[in-house]
Amino acid sequence: MDKALTQSTYEDGIAELSTRDKHLAAVVLKWGKPPFWTHAPGFPGIVLAILSQQVSLESAQAAFTKLEAEIGPIVADKFLSLDDTKLRKIGFSRQKASYVRGVAQATIEGELDFGILETLDDEQVRQKLMEIKGIGRWTADTYLLFALRRADAWPSGDLALAKSIQEVKGLASMPGFGEVDRIALGWRPWRAVAARILWHSYLSERGR
Repeated sequence: MDKALTQSTYEDGIAELSTRDKHLAAVVLKWGKPPFWTHAPGFPGIVLAILSQQVSLESAQAAFTKLEAEIGPIVADKFLSLDDTKLRKIGFSRQKASYVRGVAQATIEGELDFGILETLDDEQVRQKLMEIKGIGRWTADTYLLFALRRADAWPSGDLALAKSIQEVKGLASMPGFGEVDRIALGWRPWRAVAARILWHSYLSERGR
C-alpha cells in the first residue's frame, strides 16, 4: 500500500516541500500551513468526490450537508431510498444522482469493497474505482487524496490547482494540465501535500 498521511507526516511533507520549492515556501510563509483537509473514507467519501465534480467546494459541501440532514449517516441503502425529486432538491444533478446510485448498487452487491481499497496501492485503487461509471481519474484521485490520505496522490485536471500554480509561480498564463502534471513531478512523493498548499493559496487569495 502507498503511504498514507498522518498529521505528523503531513507536517513533515510541508517542511520538506518548503525547503525544495521556494514558491511553495512563500505560500506557507504568507498564509500559514494549509489545513489537513480530509474526507471520511468509504461511501460518504466517494459521494462527496462525485458531488465535487466541476463545481465549487462550497456547492459540493452544501449538497453533502443537505444529504446528511435528509438521511443521517450516508450509506448506500439509504441513498437508494431517495427519488429523483428529492435528490434534485438536495443538489444532485440527474447525472450525479445516477453515478452515486451506481456506486451504491456496486457497494451493496459487493462489487466495490471500500475496506479492500484501503489495502491496495494508489494505482490499484484508481483502476478499481474507475471501473464504476461516473468515476474518472480526477474523482478517483481526489478520493485517494482526501479519503485515503495518500501522500503522493495528485488530481490531474484540477482547474484550481492549475490557476494556483500560475499565481504562485508568477507564470504569464495558466499552464495546461500536462504542464501542471510535469511541474508536480518535482513534488513527489508529497504531491498530495503540495496540492493542499496550492488549494490553500487559491482559496486564501480569494478570501474563502
